[in-house]
Amino acid sequence: MDRECVSLLPRVCEVLAASGSSLPDDTILEKLLDWFTALTEAGESLLEACPCLLEFISAVIHDTASAPGVLSFTLRLIGLLAAAEDDFRVLKESLVLDLVFSCQHWQELGLWGDPCIRIGWIQGLRTTLQHPKGLSFFIQADFIEPLLQLQTDTSLFVASAANQMLTHVLLFCQPVSSIGCNGTDKKEDEQNTSVSKAVVENPADPMEINQDCTAVVVAISEYLKRALGVPKGSTQLHQCQQTLRLLALLLGQTKPPLRDKLLQTVTASLEEMVAADCSELTLPLMDVILAACRKPADLVHAAAAFLHGGHHDRVHTAQSVRLLLLPLDIISGQNLLGTNTAGDMHRFAMTEQLKSKTSCISMISVCLTNTPQIAHMDPDCLPCAPDLIVSGILSLLRICSGDSSSSSAGCSEVFRNVIGSGKVQKCALEALTAVSNSPGANGKLTDVLTLLIQYLDNPDSDPTVLHKSYQALVKWMSVCTDISFITDQLRHDLVQVVKKRACDMRWEVRDSTMEFLGHLGAMRVCQASAASEALLGGCCCTTPLLREALQDPESYVRASAIKALAQTVMHSWQEGAAPTQEKTEIVTRLLEILSQDTEGFARRAVVQFFIAWFSSHTSHTPPSSPASPSCSLLMQSVRSVLSRGCADLDWEVKVHTLELAELLLDKAFLGHRSYTKGSDACPAQPHAYAVMPDRAYTLHTHGDTHAQDVESDLVEVLKNLVEQGVISALLSGLVDCDRPVALKACRLLITLRVTVCPALQGDPDVSAATATVARVSCELPRAGWAQEIRKILGVRSEANAERDLNVLNATSFEDHSEEGANAVSHCERVSVCEALGSLGLDERLEILSRSSDHVHNSPLSLLQDILTASTSHTDSNTQPGQEVIVDCY
Repeated sequence: MDRECVSLLPRVCEVLAASGSSLPDDTILEKLLDWFTALTEAGESLLEACPCLLEFISAVIHDTASAPGVLSFTLRLIGLLAAAEDDFRVLKESLVLDLVFSCQHWQELGLWGDPCIRIGWIQGLRTTLQHPKGLSFFIQADFIEPLLQLQTDTSLFVASAANQMLTHVLLFCQPVSSIGCNGTDKKEDEQNTSVSKAVVENPADPMEINQDCTAVVVAISEYLKRALGVPKGSTQLHQCQQTLRLLALLLGQTKPPLRDKLLQTVTASLEEMVAADCSELTLPLMDVILAACRKPADLVHAAAAFLHGGHHDRVHTAQSVRLLLLPLDIISGQNLLGTNTAGDMHRFAMTEQLKSKTSCISMISVCLTNTPQIAHMDPDCLPCAPDLIVSGILSLLRICSGDSSSSSAGCSEVFRNVIGSGKVQKCALEALTAVSNSPGANGKLTDVLTLLIQYLDNPDSDPTVLHKSYQALVKWMSVCTDISFITDQLRHDLVQVVKKRACDMRWEVRDSTMEFLGHLGAMRVCQASAASEALLGGCCCTTPLLREALQDPESYVRASAIKALAQTVMHSWQEGAAPTQEKTEIVTRLLEILSQDTEGFARRAVVQFFIAWFSSHTSHTPPSSPASPSCSLLMQSVRSVLSRGCADLDWEVKVHTLELAELLLDKAFLGHRSYTKGSDACPAQPHAYAVMPDRAYTLHTHGDTHAQDVESDLVEVLKNLVEQGVISALLSGLVDCDRPVALKACRLLITLRVTVCPALQGDPDVSAATATVARVSCELPRAGWAQEIRKILGVRSEANAERDLNVLNATSFEDHSEEGANAVSHCERVSVCEALGSLGLDERLEILSRSSDHVHNSPLSLLQDILTASTSHTDSNTQPGQEVIVDCY
């Protein structure tokens, strides 16, 4: 621990322990606790380093006037200290542990009713359980009973903390031999069993430890058995609901054999609750079933275990599937359960529950959530063909939209609960999306497309439902292999509804429509979907709709339209044809958005558009190929994007602009022996807007025999970079006030320096061709970022700078005299290599790489602020508004 912190901590403890003192910041205690936690995790003994903490604890717990927040903090601090065995022994010998974790003590003081105290008690006790001595203390003090009572606390925060604590206790008692026996990943196993390993590795009496663990498991199991049953009143109902939540939490984290023991304990109670048909318990019961699953196949095993005593054979698996499909079967009337009548015993009770709207929506949502998993199971476990499950989802969606004519066999009394239900529609559309690649689903493509187009055309569909309809449409088209049944009518209907939604009054709908068009364009370019080509391949409305959306009043829509344009039209721009009027107009409009749009979303999208265009062009064009007219338009646009983007007020726009500059550097120095692409060290993912076909050109690299030629080209390459505005963009970014911008620019400038100025790196083999690079210069404009660069380089004296500024201010931009023209146009030129060597890039990189809070957000700063704030609070001369604010995270 820092020496200054050690010296300040006693005074800070006095401030916190002072009776009736108010804290300067309600997060101050959390920050202190985080600092203490970090110290203990680093292996430091807090009591040894800070003996004042023990005095602080004693003062607080014996002062009945202590604030509840400070008391809660103290309880958690004690738990943190007791997590170390040596400190646990000190606290135990001083009787601190017995006093602060006594529920009776807090009840006698009248403080137990404060949820803050109960939370601190639970969390402090939980932290204590890090070693066998902590477990023995927990068992001997009989804390399991009050903890079980808190599980149904009126405060949801306390109840949740109690549930977490009970789970922690069981995991502590879980045998280490159960690691990895349930198919979970290694990381999860390590997390769930780290506490139980401490029991084995500790030299304490293993028999006593095993007895303690057994006592805990028995106590919790017996509680679950007592608490789970058919509720007879509101109080019992609340207790039952909370206990089911606890059981779901326990089953989700424990492993066999402990999990099996819990299941055996509660199976009879769960069967009784299912048979009682209590609608308020339907959802938590299903949560228990889901929590017992670690992978899709376990879902039905869990349901079978609860309903049939733990048998995991194929027969009971099939019965569990029938139970989960029963709500959809009742509503849709699709006979998903087949001719087997094994599910009829639950049909009446289920139908009655579905007549309650709350219960109906909850149950059908759980059913739909698991339908995709069921549709991909072994057909032998299914009561019907997987394509019939798709039909059931389609029928439900028709009912939701008010059309029940195709589901006459369904329960009409239930229909009213799902008609117009946005939640059910969203769940059903998600399920429909997920079953698109299930066996036999392809045969349902026409029905699916027809229904989705109807949903898109329905004036009652809310924006989220329309968005999910678009997502489902894209997914089904992406897996379609047979397009023979895509009719002209379907194609016409889709085009009309897309045109309609592109003009919707709700911006969310217009935005989803732009995204949809972009997804279709991407699939067509990559030839990933024959259906998308068949539906919109010959459609002439896509690009006009996207161009029109560039004028949309909502910035999100403009940004989505720009991205969709990149995915839709860019592939045709790579073919090298002369720029069309439409292409030129699109580029012009995008540049206008970059310089004039008031929202950052659209401006960011424009820069990303050109990044994707440039990336796609260089990836598909061999280096030896001549420049095409399309390439000329691209490079002319790049100059404008760099000049406008680096002057933007939005830091993300500027970062994207530097990404474009980086691509230009990559292309310019391709194959140069001293140049290292950033992507070589860390391969980048394809750009979000880029559309890449299956085949691309291999990038050309120069061999050693061409090294001299590459060196000779350095001068020309650097001149081109200056003319394109790359150097100006990097220098502008270097002195930018936004750290991410300056950091990226600094890294790129260092890369450029290593490549073109090896003499600055002390390379003795500098060729004559490389030496001439020093004569390449760039302009420093009079205003803006260049003033800071001049200051760093010392290019001009203060007198000259002031004189020129006065001339500039005295000269009107409309003055076409020779003096005025010279004053405005005059710019200093500096050698690129000289600038790269004089900017102190390495020192800047070190500073910029450090977190922006490394100075102020420190433990020492926090302690100082607490003391200063307490002084300010007690000073009667302190004026309002002069309070000291404690450092935030």
